[in-house]
Amino acid sequence: MTASEINALGNLADGQSRTVSQVAALIGARPTTLTSVLDRLDKRELITRVTRAGDRRSVLIELTDTGRATADAIRRTLADLESRTLGDLPPEVVAGFYTVLDALIEDNR
Repeated sequence: MTASEINALGNLADGQSRTVSQVAALIGARPTTLTSVLDRLDKRELITRVTRAGDRRSVLIELTDTGRATADAIRRTLADLESRTLGDLPPEVVAGFYTVLDALIEDNR
């Protein structure tokens, strides 16, 4: 899986349906760029595209059961990596790391 695919799955892992524009905003991609990512996830049957009730032009993206299992496996893997990488550092260093990371994410929006 590509980083973009993992990122998209991670942002859908909470179970909420989202439009393509909403997913694009969450992962910092253009909706047109995200389309190919979603096509690949759809082909692997990790997501579904559902027409929004009352607005046929708006499509909602949802995880399938396989997509939820995959997103959960990714989450566990990343949590394990985070624990192994940051586990021996003092709490204030880890807090500083997350402060910088949050600032970078916010600046990228």
